[in-house]
Amino acid sequence: MHPLPDQTGRTVVVTGTTSGLGLALSTALAGAGARVLMTARDVARGRAAVRGAGGELVLLDLADLGSVRAAAAEIRERTGDRVDVLVNNAGVAMGPRADTADGFELQIGTNHLGPAALTWLLMPALRAAGDPERPSRVVTTSSLGHRTGRLDPDDLGWRRRRWSPNAAYGASKLASLLFAAELDRRLRLSGDPVLSVAAHPGMTESSLLANSFRRGATLQARLFAPWERWLTSPVSEGVGPQLAAATGPVHGGDYLGPTGLGEARGPAGPARRSAAAQDPVLAGRLWQVTAAATGITPDPGRTLAP
Repeated sequence: MHPLPDQTGRTVVVTGTTSGLGLALSTALAGAGARVLMTARDVARGRAAVRGAGGELVLLDLADLGSVRAAAAEIRERTGDRVDVLVNNAGVAMGPRADTADGFELQIGTNHLGPAALTWLLMPALRAAGDPERPSRVVTTSSLGHRTGRLDPDDLGWRRRRWSPNAAYGASKLASLLFAAELDRRLRLSGDPVLSVAAHPGMTESSLLANSFRRGATLQARLFAPWERWLTSPVSEGVGPQLAAATGPVHGGDYLGPTGLGEARGPAGPARRSAAAQDPVLAGRLWQVTAAATGITPDPGRTLAP
């Protein structure tokens, strides 16, 4: 990891920080001088993480919209309604079929609906912190898995289609990229001093498999687990694209990832989107469906129709 630009005076919110990429992100940003609000579902693990990274704990369960609302309100109060960077990092993968507290399929709920809701709820704080010379940022974390994703906005919960863990994960990460793109489009139209960028870590050793084992891992996760250490890069390398998206020179709409073979590992640089991830009609439809599902008014919302 290269040294980061000085982040003194910046307030950053990072989700999913008790291990893996989120913990590495928080540690690096706090080490560069940022005030880092680290979200976690578990109090004990969250307290241990903030002690090690030098951040501040905010309890948040992205699979519970009530928790998302409460966390957003707490963040806005504690920061004086000024957030410079939001890194939507937390996610789940390869676990058994389950639903969120609000009845959504777990992967789309945790990887897309929760982060989208948090982003909209924190937009006033992001808008207040940004200015034309140094806009604030929303960093949405996607995955190589988005390339296999197929998204049906009218069946986000997989009620009519045959569910599989891989298909649901790919769809959720495709949704992440589509949301980032639509957010960028609307921010450009609104003129708000906020950038929407996305990043993926390539094939990085992370806590996703460990978390899936705690919930009862699927066959795919168990088959992959013995090979994970040989096929993945260390977290210290995989976190590069997210750090570049959060602190480096970027433009709204950028998508960063490793630049090595197959974007599996290597230095951060431009990443490739699937054709579906570049579909503006699909992105606009997902935006509308997400608003209806979460019950949260999108922000920015004062834009032209797609």
